[in-house]
Amino acid sequence: MNKKFNMIYWKSENTWMGKLIEHPEIIAEGETLEELENNLYDTYEAMLFEGVTGEHKIKETFF
Repeated sequence: MNKKFNMIYWKSENTWMGKLIEHPEIIAEGETLEELENNLYDTYEAMLFEGVTGEHKIKETFF
């Protein structure tokens, strides 16, 4: 999956927090910025495929 997103992030007391500007409902944290990015990706992927069961296909489409 090759999509570009913008991440807003900040340092809290002991961890980095962040969310995707294009999907503000997706929030994650990480001990490092790299871990934060990975956790945001994992959270995005979990949201995207929620409810998708079994084998599936992805097709690019335009509206």
